[in-house]
Amino acid sequence: MRDFVGYGPEAPNPCWPGGARLALQFALNYEEGAERSVLDGDLRDELGLAEVPGGRLPAGERDLAYESMYEFGSRVGVWRILRLFAERQLPLTLFAAARALERNPQVALAATRAGHDICCHGWLWIEPFRLTEDEEREQIVRAVASIQALTGERPQGWYCRYGPSDRTRRLLVEEGGFLYDSDAYNDELPYWVQWGGRSHLVVPYTMDANDGKYAAPAGFVSGDDFFTYLKDSFDQLYLEGADSARMMSVGLHARISGRPGRARALARFLDYVAGHPDVWICRRIDIARHWIAQHPTPAAED
Repeated sequence: MRDFVGYGPEAPNPCWPGGARLALQFALNYEEGAERSVLDGDLRDELGLAEVPGGRLPAGERDLAYESMYEFGSRVGVWRILRLFAERQLPLTLFAAARALERNPQVALAATRAGHDICCHGWLWIEPFRLTEDEEREQIVRAVASIQALTGERPQGWYCRYGPSDRTRRLLVEEGGFLYDSDAYNDELPYWVQWGGRSHLVVPYTMDANDGKYAAPAGFVSGDDFFTYLKDSFDQLYLEGADSARMMSVGLHARISGRPGRARALARFLDYVAGHPDVWICRRIDIARHWIAQHPTPAAED
């Protein structure tokens, strides 16, 4: 059933560490090498979320230009973004498709060495609703095993490509090793759901404070657009946080915000928030663990 009520007018106090007014979380989507590709047996190359719309070439033909736009993310963009965070000693979460990491294991090594956490973004960067139940289950298992082999730790979070199937969350609960998923956009705080008699935590994500809108019609045009939207979102939540603390997510992509002009806008925002006290900049797994400790599932409380 859908929930149109949520926490209502009296949201719980998250009790963020240090009494922070806002938990701020950056998620870097790393998908390059896991997208649709004729070379990998797909009917056509990827169509979306790059500098220009795809689909110019007939099905079955490689789109070499589009392939190279994706390759920029893994060759250059991801390293630029990781440097921005390293220079400021800030944590982030890597929403990583397993095959993308397999094709550039240096990214997995750099992320783990820097203390970033890796949230499983699927085996392939593919919409789960296009898969059968057996295919979806098999890809979840394969992705977990792959990331664990690369990093030495199994991923404890899940976020799929838009959007989940009506069975995705059930399969995650059945798999048993995930602390949370982020396949929702309906709140500014984590919340519990019940599946098959078991409690499962949802840490909502964002499509608005997300650099994917650079590639959307009538979306962000310049870095100033992105910076202004992030700043306004942050300012509003920071103001509200004096009475009701919240969570803010920022979505990034290596091939998008890794471009120089957009990276400049991201750097400006990182420096802007650094000038504010009482902000908890954290990883997604930190939010999940904090919520589990401070706001345990009602079943656990009983």
